Amino acid sequence: MRGRVLPNGRVDLLRQCALFGLAYLLYRLGEGAAFGGNTAIAFTHARELISLERSMHIFVEPTIQGWATSSYGLIAVAAYIYINAQTTILIALLLYLYIAHNRCYYFVRNMLFVGMFIGLIGYAVFPTAPPRFLPEWGFIDTIQQVTGVSGNSTVANVFFNPYAAVPSMHVACAVMLGWTLSRLVRLRVAKVFWAMWPVFITFMTVITANHFLIDAVLGLFVAGVSFAAARGLAALRPHAWTFRTPARAPAATPQHAPVPAT
Repeated sequence: MRGRVLPNGRVDLLRQCALFGLAYLLYRLGEGAAFGGNTAIAFTHARELISLERSMHIFVEPTIQGWATSSYGLIAVAAYIYINAQTTILIALLLYLYIAHNRCYYFVRNMLFVGMFIGLIGYAVFPTAPPRFLPEWGFIDTIQQVTGVSGNSTVANVFFNPYAAVPSMHVACAVMLGWTLSRLVRLRVAKVFWAMWPVFITFMTVITANHFLIDAVLGLFVAGVSFAAARGLAALRPHAWTFRTPARAPAATPQHAPVPAT
């Protein structure tokens, strides 16, 4: 049991917790710092995205949210999934990967680090108001409706940028984790579930009016760049940072001890 929970020892577990904790803290602080207080440009960018989607005949978000809001239960579930997707759910899935698929954890960690860095660049260069701040286009702020918490809180802006809609890191992380888990799990139903996870999260972001569809497409792009970067980093430490799917060995075959990684 000790080897299962601590596949590379206690020191490595503490090191990984510290690394990800520091990276996530810097990401949140950077997200808050990226907001320079110019809300006008953020709303201008949001309206530009709406114009772009309308020109492409894909501005369907108000219609989708309008259908979803007919069920308060659906909206409530979506709101809490959206809130927890980048916190509780993300941490739980990383912990599962570290324990159950340790030899793949470091590749996924590196993907997430690169993705967060790209996301910060997007927030600083192209601050964008989320759809829920645009009621004139038929959007409803479901997060405030369900939780009573406003995204415009001064305290919240220290760690949270309410105008960080482009790219959608919810979708980017969902793609990275969904792709990973769909390759690692063995049950067919689980493979399908994780393969559809990015689609599910995209749907949650749309019906809660937190992202436009273009934000989701850019999130997919971030995931792709992060994957390529993680493959490049794996060349530096192939024994530790390479993504390895589990071997289909008989149950009685002993497993090799994992290689320590950083």
